Amino acid sequence: MTAKTHDLAAITALGIVVLARPLDNMSMGTVLLALFANQVGGIAPDIDQPTAPFWRNLPVGRFFGKIFGKLSGGHRFLSHSVLGLVLFGLAASALLHAIHPLMPHINIGLVWWAFMIGVLSHLVMDSFTHEGVPWLLPIPFKFGFPPLRRLRITTGKSMELLIILPGLFAFNIWLYSAHYAKFASFFHHYLH
Repeated sequence: MTAKTHDLAAITALGIVVLARPLDNMSMGTVLLALFANQVGGIAPDIDQPTAPFWRNLPVGRFFGKIFGKLSGGHRFLSHSVLGLVLFGLAASALLHAIHPLMPHINIGLVWWAFMIGVLSHLVMDSFTHEGVPWLLPIPFKFGFPPLRRLRITTGKSMELLIILPGLFAFNIWLYSAHYAKFASFFHHYLH
């Protein structure tokens, strides 16, 4: 999937999870950092690709991307597995605990979950592509949905760009408009 699809899938998954639980007792800082963490999580598994959005804005990002890609086994290997999901979770937890003293009003648990939802959404979305995802690494078999490879999506082609991406966009419009009252009451609390 393309970065745009991963971004939208991550925010969609986060919206669904947020609607399943109350929005009470969250600081605006927590909400903003959680949204940011979710978007970083949505592209984080592509850290194994030197041309990924994760590396683009860094001055020597492509260089580090090439090194990291080789160390992690290449694109759609370690970072696209359950083992990679666990490693991302551990790294994010360590980072959030390290910076928490600088931002004691932030609920790092919620920020961590937002990040992990983004990472998981990336793996799920890539499971719909021809390449699939090696969910059970070190077993090198790549799983995909549907099981017949010829029925899966080609990254960046018409099925993704004309159906999946607009479908996610339309679903988000429906999701947030159908639950407008819940979101409005939450933001009303912080804006007044």
